[in-house]
Amino acid sequence: MEKQDNHKTCLQILKPVRDTLDVISGKWKLLIIISLNAGNKRFTEIERSIPKLTSKVLAKELKELEQNGLLERIVKDTYPVCIEYYPTAHAETLTSVVESLKDWGENHRKHIFGSPSVVENEERSKIL
Repeated sequence: MEKQDNHKTCLQILKPVRDTLDVISGKWKLLIIISLNAGNKRFTEIERSIPKLTSKVLAKELKELEQNGLLERIVKDTYPVCIEYYPTAHAETLTSVVESLKDWGENHRKHIFGSPSVVENEERSKIL
């Protein structure tokens, strides 16, 4: 009986986590959401804010984020046509998740690479 309870409890945790990962997993989705929250609204602004993100992949990811209600696509009636992307209120519910991931990543780097100065030096060498 206890094993069945453990299995049921595990499934109760796994299902919503799987649902979440289905929506925000991948290499680019959270980075795009972070870029939008930083104020980048236009396609080229988002693309330039995320290194190594291609136009084709960005277009695909934006469409999926829109389908999942995490961003709103606004077409402005100007010449030339201007398209802007805005995070929805639903996307803002991910703020604490992104913050937790950032904190975990920083701590993990320190754990793997040692002192912050080693991490900073490594980051500087990647940029240069």
